[in-house]
Amino acid sequence: MTVTLIARYYVQPGKAEVVEAALARMGEAVAADEPACLLYNANVSTDDPNLYCLYEVYEDEAALVAHRDTPHFKEIIEGIIVPVLDKREREVYRRVLG
Repeated sequence: MTVTLIARYYVQPGKAEVVEAALARMGEAVAADEPACLLYNANVSTDDPNLYCLYEVYEDEAALVAHRDTPHFKEIIEGIIVPVLDKREREVYRRVLG
């Protein structure tokens, strides 16, 4: 059963370019190395240039856990992005249809 993660990144003013470049690298790494990630989509708010929303779909909970353990997650998300955030929110959902 698929699992969906929605993450909101509240970026410190002046750091949006850093986050956007890092998310581009992250998307490439996920596409290349995580076949159990069915969708990895990063978006920026049209109202707030410092608010990013990630929408990710994984085959199952194990794939989401494995994602968090990848070297690229540790390097890019934890090493580059998290230090320039004011706040990060995450929600995990399981699919109920289909």
